[in-house]
Amino acid sequence: MEIQIIQNKIYEIRGQKVMLDFDLATLYEVETKNLNLAVKRNIDRFPADFMFQLTKGELKNLRL
Repeated sequence: MEIQIIQNKIYEIRGQKVMLDFDLATLYEVETKNLNLAVKRNIDRFPADFMFQLTKGELKNLRL
């Protein structure tokens, strides 16, 4: 994947640079559901701040 395409998938939310799960799934060529399941099965391998769930307001702002 081209670097510019990846950079366009990085958002700043709550003062942190993040990628959304469906963008990461696309990057790794897996289904979003399977990516999330793999993370949940191996949660102890990730830092505590690896992921968080967006509020409805945050999600709405991303869709603008």
